[in-house]
Amino acid sequence: MVVELVSVGTELLLGNIVNTNTQYLAEKCALLGLSMYHQVTVGDNRERLSQVLKTALDRSDVVILTGGLGPTEDDLTKEVCAEVMGSSLEEDDHTRDLITEYFKNSIYKEIPDNNWKQALVPQGAKVLENHNGTAPGLILEKDGKTAILLPGPPGELKPLFEEQVFPYLQERQPEVIRSQMIKLCGQGESQVEDKLLDLINGQSNPTIATYAKTAEVHLRITAKASNEEEAKELLKPVVKEIKNRFGNDVFTTKEEETIEMAVVRLLKKHELTVTTAESCTGGLISGRIVNVSGASEVFREGFVTYSNKAKRKRLNVNKSTLKQYGAVSKQTAKEMALGGVFATGADVCIAVTGIAGPISEGEKPVGLVYIACYLKDKVKVEEYHFKGNREKIREQSVVKALDLLRRSILSNYNT
Repeated sequence: MVVELVSVGTELLLGNIVNTNTQYLAEKCALLGLSMYHQVTVGDNRERLSQVLKTALDRSDVVILTGGLGPTEDDLTKEVCAEVMGSSLEEDDHTRDLITEYFKNSIYKEIPDNNWKQALVPQGAKVLENHNGTAPGLILEKDGKTAILLPGPPGELKPLFEEQVFPYLQERQPEVIRSQMIKLCGQGESQVEDKLLDLINGQSNPTIATYAKTAEVHLRITAKASNEEEAKELLKPVVKEIKNRFGNDVFTTKEEETIEMAVVRLLKKHELTVTTAESCTGGLISGRIVNVSGASEVFREGFVTYSNKAKRKRLNVNKSTLKQYGAVSKQTAKEMALGGVFATGADVCIAVTGIAGPISEGEKPVGLVYIACYLKDKVKVEEYHFKGNREKIREQSVVKALDLLRRSILSNYNT
């Protein structure tokens, strides 16, 4: 089954809003095993939207449109879809009631007249309840073609898709599609693909797809079968082989688990507490850790010691170390990790110091970062030379710090 994405909104064309919906929907459609050959963005123009929709319906089985379902005059998606698919608009009483209830529980005293436009739906359409806004989702079917209309705000689109559209599309698939995610840290996408070329070239079912993330590589293994059990059996040997090849580079096989979740899980498992000592990352590492539910069980304290004075005062880094080797050095990173543990009594401390740029420090280049991890009276220090702008260097530092923490726990506690 072929699916096409159409994003509606002049603000998208002008770059005022980043189109995260397309990325999200593309990944979900791939998970369903749907084929996708086109993604289109069109402005709030009736004629152009009509032409885009006609073309999309001509070459695809399902067209998913996002945006343009609001109450204002330039919100045209529903009206154009109804016109193209030969359907008239009629008021849906249930949607009207939901709009009334939505405003009743909001800070607004009155319902603007233009909001009642959102209660008009194409005749015969399947109406999808939107529990996070006033614009319902819609599914229109005609002559074997389907148009799915979703609101533009991600906070409305995602839950609506997960709860109602995903199951709808899943039922229309003739085969069962099952995917398994494997997430790695420690190797680049090209390195990972090179080690998997024999599997990638030698198999058509399951298929293996690689995705490059910041300092991570994600693998999606997808199998098609006539039933769920058969799909699982097809996945098992491939997943096992990949895990054997990459060992501790694999930090999770769960779709929803992030590297910080994997770290917190390991800390809990071994009843360890952690402290962070950060310079160039400015608290990003501790922020990632405390984003995880249950982090309070393992997270002791976080230090942001951006200046040399703070490093001396908070982490007891020697003045002579800073003078001789500099703030960005293996020696300073090591003393930061030691100082973090002694200051808080935590079992583990992860410390980071580096040059995020854009200006280098003497002979030390932008992107030079030292990461240290204290655990069991040992301090392991890694040197990195990251590429990219300031934001990218800091992001890579955070992931590598979490990964060093993860690997240190594994090497000390896993047999």
